[in-house]
Amino acid sequence: MNVIDSSGWLEYFSDGPNAGFFKSTIKDEEHLIIPTVCLYEVFKITLARAGKEEALRVAGLMSFGIIVDFHREIALAAAQISIQQKLAMADSIILATARTYDATLWTQDEHFKDIPEVKFIAKK
Repeated sequence: MNVIDSSGWLEYFSDGPNAGFFKSTIKDEEHLIIPTVCLYEVFKITLARAGKEEALRVAGLMSFGIIVDFHREIALAAAQISIQQKLAMADSIILATARTYDATLWTQDEHFKDIPEVKFIAKK
């Protein structure tokens, strides 16, 4: 199973320099978990940058994966991760979701770079 964090989704949808790093994982929809917080962040940023039509298109494409709601187990795990790893709320929710589903987290977010179950690429 795989989780792409918000920075990865935004990189992919904008066809940025690291888009290829995320492409095959995003295309493997059967094994792709989308935390609702990623859907929120990507929709919000796309809405602000490109408007409602593009934001809805992006949200629709993200919905081909397995959408995972923020529930009690993830909330409690995220709180612990936030303290242990010194991560912000959204980042800790994303990592807790990945861990709950024994998934690899794919990112270009520096906060995650030294965490073992993370596939990290430096942002170009």
